[in-house]
Amino acid sequence: MTVDRSAALSTEMLIGDRWVSDSEGGTMEHINPATGKVQKSFPVASVREVDQAVGAARQAFKEWRRWQPDKRRDVLREVARLLVERAEEIGVVCTLENGGLNSPFNALHVAEWYEYYAGWADKISGESIRAFPAAGLDYTVPEPVGVVAVLIAWNGPLGFCGMAGAAALAAGCCLVIKSPEQAPFSPVKFAQICLEAGIPPGVVNLVAGGPEVGDALIRHPGINKVTFTGGTQTAKKLQAACADTLTPLVMELGGKSANIVFEDCDLDRAITSAARFTGNNGQGCSLPTRLLVQDSVYDQVVAGVVELIEKVVVGDPFEKGVTMGPVISEQACNRMLDMIRGAVDDGAKLLTGGERLGGALADGFFLAPTILGNVDVQSHIAQEEIFGPVLCVSRFSTEEEAVEMANATRYGLAAYVQTRDFGRAQRLIESLEAGNVQINSSGPGPVSPASPFGGVKQSGYGRQGSIEGIREFLSVKNVLINS
Repeated sequence: MTVDRSAALSTEMLIGDRWVSDSEGGTMEHINPATGKVQKSFPVASVREVDQAVGAARQAFKEWRRWQPDKRRDVLREVARLLVERAEEIGVVCTLENGGLNSPFNALHVAEWYEYYAGWADKISGESIRAFPAAGLDYTVPEPVGVVAVLIAWNGPLGFCGMAGAAALAAGCCLVIKSPEQAPFSPVKFAQICLEAGIPPGVVNLVAGGPEVGDALIRHPGINKVTFTGGTQTAKKLQAACADTLTPLVMELGGKSANIVFEDCDLDRAITSAARFTGNNGQGCSLPTRLLVQDSVYDQVVAGVVELIEKVVVGDPFEKGVTMGPVISEQACNRMLDMIRGAVDDGAKLLTGGERLGGALADGFFLAPTILGNVDVQSHIAQEEIFGPVLCVSRFSTEEEAVEMANATRYGLAAYVQTRDFGRAQRLIESLEAGNVQINSSGPGPVSPASPFGGVKQSGYGRQGSIEGIREFLSVKNVLINS
C-alpha cells in the first residue's frame, strides 16, 4: 500500500458528532522536524469550544456508562481491528508529525491496548461483604468516574490514546483528548476510527492547542479526572490548577533511568541493551539514559556502546536503512547542545556525537547520537531530563555505590540491571527507587498492556496498564441493604 503523504494529515477537532475545522481559537502551524518547514496549519480550540467538548462528553456519558459490557467490549475490539487495518497509513502520519521512524508499529501497539482492555470491559465486578455486625446485604459497585481529560505528549500521541484512553473507555468513561501542538495529527486519525467503530458521538472528543487550551480543560467543572503524560514542570502547574476543584490526576512524567552494568553480566547483551537510548530518536521518558558501569568492565562496555552508536544511521525517517530521525524542534535541539557543552565544561568526556548534523540534513533538527563519559552523577546533565539521544556514562565500584548513584535523582520511572547474580538482582529490585525495574533488559516502556506502568518520586503517580490501569477510572460505591 502506498500512502499519499500530502493527503495523510487531517486537522479537524471533534466535538460530539461535529468535525470542527474553522474554530474560534484560530490556527497554529506545525513544523515538520525532518525538514524544518511548515507542513500544515491546524485549528485551535477556544474556551467556548472546550466547554462544548466537555458538554458533549457529559451528555454522552449518560448513555455510554449504561452500555451492556459485552457491547462495549465488542466496539473496543472494532477500534483495535481498524487500527490494524490502517496501520501503514497511521505510521506515515506519526512520522510526519514528530519525526519517528516510519513504521506500522504505532498503530499495532495501540491496537494491542484496545484488545486488552476490551477483554476487561465485561469483567468489572464488585464484591459482597460480610457485615459486622450482620445488618443486611453489604456489597460494592464499581462505577466509571465520569468525563476524563486526556492530555497527551508529542513523542507518542497515538500511543497515549491507547495507554490512557483504552482503560477509561472500557471502564465506561468519556474522553476529552487534548492533542499536543507539536504533534496534532495522529489523534485525529484515532478519533475518526472511534466513530467508525461504533463508539457513540460524544464519548470521544478531541480539541487542539497549547497550554491555554489544556488549562481551560483541566479547570472545567465538568471534568471528573485528568490523565496527563508529559514533563514534570508542566505537571506541577497542572496539579496546582486541579487543586481548586480537587480533580484527581494520573500522571506519567519524566525519567532519568539508570542502566546498571555489573561485571558478571553477559557483556555483549549488556552493550546492545545500553545502545537503545536512541529509541524514538532518544525521546522517551523511560529510556536508559544513564549508564552506570562497574570499574572492571567500564572501558570494554563504553567502547562497545560507542562502536554501536557510531553505526546509527541518522536521516530522513522515511528512508530505508535510517535508524534514527530528528528531534522534535529547533528549540529542543539547541537546548540539548547547550547541555552537552555544559557537561564537557563540567569535566565529562565527549566520546562521540555532540553536534547538529548539516549537509542534506541541515534544515531539519538532526542531532548526532551522543555519549558522554565520566559524568558526575550530581552534575546538571545527570540530573535533568535531556529527552534526546544523549547517554551519560558513570563508573561505580560496589553494589551499594551503584544503588546510591541510581537513586540520586528526583525521578523514579524505570531502572535496568544487567547481572547474572540472582541474589543481587533481588536486592536491587527492592533497593531501586523506580516504578519499573527490568533485569537483563533495557526495553523501555510497558512490557505489555497487561503490565502496570508508572513512576515514583517526580516521575508521577498512578498506573497505566493491567487491572491497575482500569482501576484508575473506577469509583467504588458501597451499598448496604437492610431487610
